[in-house]
Amino acid sequence: MPAPVSPLPSPASHAVEDAQPERTVSGPGHRLRLTLLMAGACLPILGAVLIAPVLPQMQDHFADVPGVDALVPVALTIPALSLALLAPFAGVLVDRLGRRRLLVVATVVYAILGTAPLWLDSLVAVVASRALVGVAEAAIMTCCTTLLGDYYSGRQRDRYLAMQTMCASISATVFFVLGGAAGSAGWRMPFWAYAVSLLLAPAMAAFLPRPRPDGLAGEPSPAVREPVTERPFPWRPLAGTCALTVFGSVLFYTVQVEMAFLLDDMGVSDSAVIGLASAGSSAAIVIGAVVFTRAGRRPQDWLPTAFGLCTLGFAVIWLAPDPVVLTLGAVINCLGGGIMLPSLLTLAMSQLDYADRGRGTGLWTGSFFLGQFICPLVVLALASAVGTRANALGVFAAAGAAATVALALAARRRRTEAAPRPLRKTAA
Repeated sequence: MPAPVSPLPSPASHAVEDAQPERTVSGPGHRLRLTLLMAGACLPILGAVLIAPVLPQMQDHFADVPGVDALVPVALTIPALSLALLAPFAGVLVDRLGRRRLLVVATVVYAILGTAPLWLDSLVAVVASRALVGVAEAAIMTCCTTLLGDYYSGRQRDRYLAMQTMCASISATVFFVLGGAAGSAGWRMPFWAYAVSLLLAPAMAAFLPRPRPDGLAGEPSPAVREPVTERPFPWRPLAGTCALTVFGSVLFYTVQVEMAFLLDDMGVSDSAVIGLASAGSSAAIVIGAVVFTRAGRRPQDWLPTAFGLCTLGFAVIWLAPDPVVLTLGAVINCLGGGIMLPSLLTLAMSQLDYADRGRGTGLWTGSFFLGQFICPLVVLALASAVGTRANALGVFAAAGAAATVALALAARRRRTEAAPRPLRKTAA
């Protein structure tokens, strides 16, 4: 399991953020732009959950294919692996080719590749198309997040990055229900939903303005450009943030992935009851993101609280005597996750200038989805070592407690260094 390494930057690392005054953006164009970016950021979530309800049907359809038991689950998870591996490279393309152009192209490619299983008769070809969907998702996610950083600043940007978390959590529930309903007409039917991106692509091309380094998107560029002072890419602070993000992503996804198995281990097999418990924990993620946006605290100050809540939730699940207490622990854990995700994302954004925002966002996105991909593998390895899934979450509780203490000490040291020192009195 990745360990957090120097996750918090020094106060000097916020020079870029503090040097630029915050501009509040409003108006009809702003609302349309925000809607398009939120919709685009939900597309990778669609790819992650939409076909989950039809996996048994896929397995029955390709029952004669060697290795079907492994290939069908891989068809669900491989886009996350592609996204994790390729998002950093997508970030390089974002900085070199431009955010809006790459976003429009990737959105069209996403529709083509996403609907490919409608016509493919080979399971291997279906899995390959899903891997390529992850490539398009890497570009889409990186572009949408980068454009949010370009268009907005300060607390407004923090609110919209947190809104991205809320939209992703809500859309996951909607897409799961949509996939289940469409799956009643056959395992191929949910793949039609990928075609919705063909409606988004022309709207993005028409209504997303070209961003500018000074944050005034869509306004005419000055006739004479002011010289831009180049700064080195912030590898060191961003590496710490990305390492913490991998670890945080594992904590973020563990309960969501393992909830049904944990309840089943306690004798709860009713899918309606499991769905209700999962919905309650998903709602807690949204509440956590709302708390982050409303409280007005800096992301570094939120991290000890976020990791502490995740740790407490794991401890409650580990010691839970019945499904009700287990569900309570899941809610506590997901509340912390809802605070953690926007905190880590806004922390990464605060370290990036316009010229390197694409690369930085790509690295952060890849780190987050890498944690998502390895999460079930880590749980499986720990469960085999300590006996049960519940005990594995006890190990997570211990690891989360260590991270919480380290983050709290780092936050305290940062406040001490930032506090004004009293002036010495000179002898008369």
